[in-house]
Amino acid sequence: MSTAILTGQPVPGSSIEGDLRSLGFEVRTAADTADAETLLAQVPGDQRVAVVDARFVGHLHALRLGLTDPRFPLAAVPGAVTAQPAGRQALTRAMARENSAGGGTGGTVVVDSLADRVVTALDADGADVHRPELGSLVATVPGDPQARNEARQAVASVDDEAIRLKSAVKSRDGFFTTFFISPYSRYIARWCARRGLTPNQVTTASLITALIAAACAATGTRGGFVAAGVLLIASFVLDCTDGQLARYSLQYSTLGAWLDATFDRAKEYAYYAGLALGAARGGDDVWALALGAMILQTCRHVVDFSFNEANHDATANTSPTAALSDKLDSVGWTVWVRRMIVLPIGERWAMIAVLTAVTTPRITFYALLVGCAFAASYTTAGRVLRSLTRKARRTDRAAAALADLADSGALAQGVAKASRKPARRLPGFAVPAIALLGGAAVVATALFTEFGSPWPVVAAAGYALTSGLAVARPLKGALDWLVPPFFRAAEYCTVLALAAGAGVNGVLPAAFGLVAAVAYHHYDTVYRIRGNAGAPPVWLTRTIGGHEGRTLLVTVLAALLTAAQFKVALTALAVAVALLVLVESIRFWVSAGAPAVHDEGEPA
Repeated sequence: MSTAILTGQPVPGSSIEGDLRSLGFEVRTAADTADAETLLAQVPGDQRVAVVDARFVGHLHALRLGLTDPRFPLAAVPGAVTAQPAGRQALTRAMARENSAGGGTGGTVVVDSLADRVVTALDADGADVHRPELGSLVATVPGDPQARNEARQAVASVDDEAIRLKSAVKSRDGFFTTFFISPYSRYIARWCARRGLTPNQVTTASLITALIAAACAATGTRGGFVAAGVLLIASFVLDCTDGQLARYSLQYSTLGAWLDATFDRAKEYAYYAGLALGAARGGDDVWALALGAMILQTCRHVVDFSFNEANHDATANTSPTAALSDKLDSVGWTVWVRRMIVLPIGERWAMIAVLTAVTTPRITFYALLVGCAFAASYTTAGRVLRSLTRKARRTDRAAAALADLADSGALAQGVAKASRKPARRLPGFAVPAIALLGGAAVVATALFTEFGSPWPVVAAAGYALTSGLAVARPLKGALDWLVPPFFRAAEYCTVLALAAGAGVNGVLPAAFGLVAAVAYHHYDTVYRIRGNAGAPPVWLTRTIGGHEGRTLLVTVLAALLTAAQFKVALTALAVAVALLVLVESIRFWVSAGAPAVHDEGEPA
């Protein structure tokens, strides 16, 4: 139960007590500043507490934004301030300062707002107080009856619920989502909120719907493909609804952030598998295309994550390319064209759904590969140009995040430790070049030699050396953010090349499972970093081998085993990796105190 402490002169007819109770607060009234401090001390330290001026006039949603958002330890709107347990000590100190200053001792607080004075004291202490953007919402403490009447008229002239619905939708989203989903999904979100449904329940419903869609696609019949396309769109509607419900009702959570992030990938890649199974029922083997689509999409995301982490807190982070991009964003139609050609999740899922319903899985995968390849080329080229034309100075935090995203195992870390001194003499462009060449060598060798050849093992051993050299010094160079994507592409494509070369039924599905398990580990790493929770534990990375260890292991298995045995070995490896990363990930996200982070940026 949350507690709200009302201070100041009560106003007859005010709805503030009812509004606070409707937001889940137990309301207590303080006679003066000393009484407010006493009441504050009586509230258990593990509960949210708010200090609110009794004269407050404003929209209920303004209070909701200011007092109930779980993402911020301290938050305030005019006339109200709140603290969660993490911000409680700072609020207590500020209140004690106001009491010792005699702000309201010996009588009721009528001169000005105690809540606002406490916020001023928090600012003076250097506390990070979140102030939500209210827009046209009203939140004020009128000083006289005329100002109160004017404030009430301003409240009546603005539709609180319309603004709440509008703010439930992402401010930046794709064309398809903005114009074909959000106009009605926001009302589904409100319907869910009024019936007590949570975002996590909607997220789970979206996953179940997508899995049913994948099962329909796996039937291999035209009716199954049509049903799969319809259900995939329905799953995406629910996927939009869960985030809108979280924003509408401010139900953010650590577990919800994890579910929302990981289930999107699970849904899409499970659907790829369903399409491949359906094609196989019709006599067409498209598992290589399904695995290629998953690899391409995952590498696209790693490019996004790495670039954003490298430049998250960089200084002097401007360039002519970025300026041109900002200029184009000022022209309406170019914004939508640029958002569509990167094939975000809305456009991508719409394309997959329509093509599934009216064509074949092979055509669907061809279109997906071409579209994603173009989008990847466009975005990566733009980011390379930005990196080359800007003079950004990257921080130690960014370098550490890139090192975590690299996912280096014991082999690469050992090489890195031994080669730190010579690595310092390498020119700036050498680090990503080394990562690229080492990865390209092992992929090309796996692709162009016969299955069972020892040469991929030799190339993989060389890859372990080059990958260690690439991370031997902090990744602060202009293009060092390309190192993690190069590592991902090298590992995944090596598995694909060896599985395709085995020529035995079932090898490619086993490879699909292995890459899916490893990709989950990489996505999990990303969202832990985004939540400022750090990377997965070192023991996990070393146990599953790191990217270079897994690459070397797969090439050794391909060299020593028959094709049939290789299939069994890949399946066992996929199961082992999946169990390890899932158990550790679920344990972490269910029990961790990481902050809730919902992605409001560019659609994936």
